[in-house]
Formats: sequence, structure tokens, C-alpha cells
Amino acid sequence: MAKKIWFITGASRGFGRIWAEAALARGDSVAATARTLADVADLKERFGDAVLPMALDVTNADQVQQVVRQAHAHFGKLDVVMNNAGYTLVATAEEATEAEVRALFDTNYFGALRVIQAALPLLRQQGSGHVIGVSSGLGLVTIPLVGFYCATKWALEALHESLAQEVGEFGIKVTLLEPGAYATGFGGPASRKQAPAMAAYAPLREQFFGRLSDMERGDPKATAQAVLRIVDADKPPLRFILGNNLPWVRGVYADRLKTWEEWETLSAAAQGQSRKEAVTAH
Repeated sequence: MAKKIWFITGASRGFGRIWAEAALARGDSVAATARTLADVADLKERFGDAVLPMALDVTNADQVQQVVRQAHAHFGKLDVVMNNAGYTLVATAEEATEAEVRALFDTNYFGALRVIQAALPLLRQQGSGHVIGVSSGLGLVTIPLVGFYCATKWALEALHESLAQEVGEFGIKVTLLEPGAYATGFGGPASRKQAPAMAAYAPLREQFFGRLSDMERGDPKATAQAVLRIVDADKPPLRFILGNNLPWVRGVYADRLKTWEEWETLSAAAQGQSRKEAVTAH
């Protein structure tokens, strides 16, 4: 297997760090980015010239363009462009301010979009590449109190599904990684913001955090080999669930289909008479 060149956002900790280290350990090269350069500088000390550590704030459009081009010029190409940077916002729909929600989307959705738009001209020119969006199981289903985070991931899912249809002819692959609950520290102080709590939602909040504390979390290091296999696949999947969330997702989708089917007659009636049919009938 030929060595690959990776570009990873949010490589300072969690999945981004684990996958960067796994790629480097097998001989790949990585442009490892984080908001603070010092947070990825140690990778250079450990892996030498295989690493290009760079500071990157994905909310800074000019910096995104500059850093992506710099990484491509440094290594000569980019095989894997992975958007991993993100954080969560704990808030009910009533509690969060518009500014808080906009800031969340600016990182989780628009940050990824900026990287993709910066990388696509380079990937099209080289006729290859693999765009990987780190979504979440919560990009497929939802839970309370993190609805805005879910919304960013649902938006990311839609973006990548359309992207896959747009760039396949250029030799560019697209994959969404959808992790379940893992002991990465995600949701801790460094990657979680919380809106001021309203008393009305105190019972829900207590129930929510109680269930979270009892939730089993997977070993994040166990994901590395799966991600490497996805990257190496000739025909990687558009969506790949990391962990054991499929039974939950399957149940949610079954309920959705059941509801749609129960109301199918009314749905069809709401179509009315199509224009083509109307012309024929006339």
C-alpha cells in the first residue's frame, strides 16, 4: 500500500490525535493542524519530517486557504483531507442565543466547508483524494440538550452526500465517519460550551446527565485500524458507523418509515394532480 499524505484538523487531542498517530506510525505523512501550534508540535519531535504541524483556526477563511495550500505544496499532494475540528453546545432550543448557535455552526459546519472548498481545486487537479468528514451518530439520530450540535452534524451529512455526487467523476472519494460514544474527552471543558440553564428544564437536564454518566464508552484507540481500512479501501463507504450504534440507528429509521407509511395515503393525496397529468386529462 502506497504511503498517504493526510491533512487533519483538530489533531491536538481525541480522535484527531489518535488517527494522526496511527497514520504516522504506519509510515504515512500528516499535516497536523490545531488552533494552537504548540498542541501539535510534539508530533514533529516524535515523527520528524513526516509531520507538518500548523496552527489553524477553521473559522478564519483566509488562514484555511493559506494552510491547505501550504500543506499541499510541502508534501506535493494531499491524499486524505479530514475535517475533525469541532465542539458541542449543551442547551435546549429555548436556552441558546443565536450568537452561540452561529458560533457552533461556524466551527462545525462552515469550518469543514472552508477546508473542503480550499482543498477541492487541488484534489481535482491531481485527479484523486479522499474527503473525510467526522460526523457523529448524532448526525443520524438526536437526543435532547444537544440539538444544535446534532443540527451541525445533520448539515455536515447533507453536505458530504451531495459532495460525493459532485466530485466522484474527478476521482475524489467521500466518507462520513459517525462515531458513537467514546472516551475521548469530547464533551469536556475543552470541547464543550454550555448555555445558561433555565429552571424549567432542570428535571430534563438531571435525567440527561444521569444517563450520560451511566453510558458505556468505547475505547477510541480501537477505531484507528477501522479508519485506516476505510482510507485504504478502493471503494470506501459514504457513511461508516464507528462503534455499536447501528441497532439504535436501525430502530430510529424503522420508526420513521413506519410513520411515513402510516400517513402515505394522505401524503400522496397532497401531491394533487401533476401538471403533466393535468395536460393529458385536459
